[in-house]
Amino acid sequence: MGSGYPESVEALIGELKQLPGVGRRGAERMALSLLDRSAAELESLGNLIGSLPRTVGRCPRCGAFSEAESLCGICSAVDRDSGLLCVVESMPQLLAVESSGHYKGRYLVLGGKISPLDSENGEGLNISGLCRILEEENIREVILALSSDVEGRATAVFLAEILEKYQVKVSRPALGLPAGANLSFADSATIAAALRGRVDI
Repeated sequence: MGSGYPESVEALIGELKQLPGVGRRGAERMALSLLDRSAAELESLGNLIGSLPRTVGRCPRCGAFSEAESLCGICSAVDRDSGLLCVVESMPQLLAVESSGHYKGRYLVLGGKISPLDSENGEGLNISGLCRILEEENIREVILALSSDVEGRATAVFLAEILEKYQVKVSRPALGLPAGANLSFADSATIAAALRGRVDI
């Protein structure tokens, strides 16, 4: 039995369902909302989405999203503490730490975390970017602001071993982050407290 939607609308719903946290009903609501827009609005939205591969890239220094082939706003800012490096798994985690208003250093986006159950060894993570920063810049402390789940803890241990040879202080956020929590979902006050109370690794 068919859904009752035209084929093209059903195809759109199928694409929208692939977005994180979007189920069938959410995808239907989005599709129907788009159909209520004017042709000019839809064309503008389509052009914007289509241009993303050309206009958005990764910051060559930290790996965060930035304008194509440009440093991100944080790396290009002159008022950041260049001796403090916060390592996060993803862009949402970077934004969560930044929204706390407490951290004024720079970042490195790993692009994921390792899974000890799958015997991953860091392949695919931005380890080379981390090492390059430590070799080329005067970093005095690295904060491993990773999720407190099994994969996040395994990644922190893996990175701590790599960082030993660079003779920098290595710490992690402490107070307020519950075990197993994803840093992206913590509120700004909790993150600020965790950063203030960070402990050495």
